[in-house]
Amino acid sequence: MANENQTVVVLDFGGQYKELIARRVRECRVHSQILAGNTPIEKLKEIAPIGIILTGGPHSVYEESSPHTTKELFELGVPVLGICYGMQLMAYTLGGEVKSCKVSEYGTIDTFLDAPSALFEGLDKETVSLMSHTDYVARMPEGFKALAHTNDCPVAAMENTARRLYAVQFHPEVERTKNGTRLLHNFLYNVCGAKGDYNMDDFIKREIERIREQVGDRQVVLGLSGGVDSSVCAAILEKAIPNQLTCIFVDHGMMRKNEGDEIEEAFAGKSLNFVRVDAEKRFLTKLAGVTEPERKRKIIGEEFVRVFEEESSKFAGSFLAQGTIYPDVVESGLTTGAVIKSHHNVGGLPKDTKFIGLVEPLRSLFKDEVRALGRKLGLDERLVSRQPFPGPGLAVRCIGEITKERLDILRDADAIYRFELENADLHYSQYFAVLTDMRTVGVMGDGRTYNYVLGLRAVVTSDFMTAEYAHIPYDVLDRISSRIVNEVKGVSRVVYDITGKPPATIEWE
Repeated sequence: MANENQTVVVLDFGGQYKELIARRVRECRVHSQILAGNTPIEKLKEIAPIGIILTGGPHSVYEESSPHTTKELFELGVPVLGICYGMQLMAYTLGGEVKSCKVSEYGTIDTFLDAPSALFEGLDKETVSLMSHTDYVARMPEGFKALAHTNDCPVAAMENTARRLYAVQFHPEVERTKNGTRLLHNFLYNVCGAKGDYNMDDFIKREIERIREQVGDRQVVLGLSGGVDSSVCAAILEKAIPNQLTCIFVDHGMMRKNEGDEIEEAFAGKSLNFVRVDAEKRFLTKLAGVTEPERKRKIIGEEFVRVFEEESSKFAGSFLAQGTIYPDVVESGLTTGAVIKSHHNVGGLPKDTKFIGLVEPLRSLFKDEVRALGRKLGLDERLVSRQPFPGPGLAVRCIGEITKERLDILRDADAIYRFELENADLHYSQYFAVLTDMRTVGVMGDGRTYNYVLGLRAVVTSDFMTAEYAHIPYDVLDRISSRIVNEVKGVSRVVYDITGKPPATIEWE
């Protein structure tokens, strides 16, 4: 059955930016859906997309083991845009030739547009684009013409207007490609005939109907952390099924300073049942002696569910709601991506859970979309713009063994760090402190100390899929470091993390 909204299908061939492509399409007010590259043609016909985008990927299309498609994909009469590997796949499948580059292109490359095209309307003839490829289209299929080149890539873009097939060797979805979003907008509106009928109001309406249909008159239990995701999840559930929602706030003892009380206060007076569980000792006992990050996450995830089951036992046959968002699913390796880290609400649920089903209203949304949804639902701005915080809390920012003493050290240092950044009117996408398991020698007064090294992290990002470290002014870093070392017992050295994502993740564990 076709979607109510016009839809563009993003076919995934292993590209790291597939989610970003889908997000950019939505930014252009067009609904997007990511499917595996080997999705049957019949499935695509059922969806009836107005356009199809083929993602990049790490493979060489001329190798037998690489993902392929059939000519039928390009005979559906639906406009297709191939990106990077997607371009090579289009050329290879339709009888062109793809070869290994003499000079591979990585990074921002000067790109020259050679011919007018609906794809390039409004773009400068000389621009820059992000390239990441070791193969190139050496010979285009019959009926195609070249649209652009670089110094080392003779066909940086191509088209067959009669068949509405377009392809670019570069990545228009990333910020480093100048006017890349405009190119995607051109494809959607100039080629696919998009009406721009997808927006957050539409999402709310559809999701509320879906929740009501799924839940009926049953009760729903939500693990509420007070973070953006779980808060927005609570808000849309409350709107969809008022008085059927119980929010269980598991105070596992790994929250930031004073955060438990602030969360309880924020959700007081709502048309939902709020339950706060003091489970600090229980969690710390389970985590005693555990230092491996994945084990921490799995232990905390399972313990969360155990607490939920105990607290919700009076609600026979209840649903479990989670604030899972799309990047959580991707990073946990539930698509074709590699496992980078697991999230407490993805893949960590025990098989013997007693909940009758799972409600995940935000599963298809990116973080910025979740915030936009929260504002539409009337949530307090302090909740909507709250700093991202992992489900396991400070457990994944406390490297090594988790103890109350070490958590208190981290809590105090993190509070100082966040206060000083906000006091200096510095606004970054995410910032937090990390307590390492390393000790170094220091001097306090006339005495020698041997205390912990504390790491500081701040990043700037638009999508949390990639990020750059924040350039905090030295005088602010100096003030933060001085306060932490002098006011937080147990820290003798402060360092600042200047690694981007990739190669690092935003969190340390």
